[in-house]
Amino acid sequence: MSVSRRCLCCVKYLMFVFNLIFWLGGCGLFGVGVWLSFTQAEFSSLPLSFPSLSAANLLLVAGGITMVTGFLGCLGALKEQRCLLFMFFLILLLLVLTELALVLVIHICHDKLDSKAQGQLKEGMKIYKSDPGLKKSWDNVQKMFKCCGVTNKTDWYDVLNGTLPSSCCPVGTDQCVDGWSEPCYQKARQWLLDNIPSVLVFGGCIGVVQILALVFSMLMYCQILCAEKYLD
Repeated sequence: MSVSRRCLCCVKYLMFVFNLIFWLGGCGLFGVGVWLSFTQAEFSSLPLSFPSLSAANLLLVAGGITMVTGFLGCLGALKEQRCLLFMFFLILLLLVLTELALVLVIHICHDKLDSKAQGQLKEGMKIYKSDPGLKKSWDNVQKMFKCCGVTNKTDWYDVLNGTLPSSCCPVGTDQCVDGWSEPCYQKARQWLLDNIPSVLVFGGCIGVVQILALVFSMLMYCQILCAEKYLD
């Protein structure tokens, strides 16, 4: 076996292994997204700007794209097809750039994003009495997190004519007057931050694998190109 062929085989199997890890990582992200979606199913009628719901959707999309990209990379490596490898490289490059842009936007504009999300939730509160699904979701959120309102319990005063929903108080309270003082947006956000560190570490590992997969896919593409030229 020629040196170039041995190099190609080495790169081929290395790329396959990295893409297999990449695909499994995508399965993991998708699985966490599904778990988070089921955990938050009781308040699925809330706007998607609610912290834990937006995180669940983001993980589902990221996991799905990662799984498809990883599969494409494995297939390209096994078949040794330049077309598949180049397509894989482009998709993965776009994915990495999108992830970096998303991280930068969240880091730089997190205050504006929080403010916009809170505004959407407050706007949604206006149909609390007329939408049974939304009413049930808000009641479940407030009971689960022991919180009241989006940013303050006074958020309910304009919606319920100066009163609070019964879910703002412990179970068994006939008429809720005082209510929990902690806002639901911050409580849900904190719950998400408390449960997300392991996912972030996992995501960082996937990022490293993505970079290595980019390098190996381009190396393999070049090796196949050199081998084809040598055969010609």
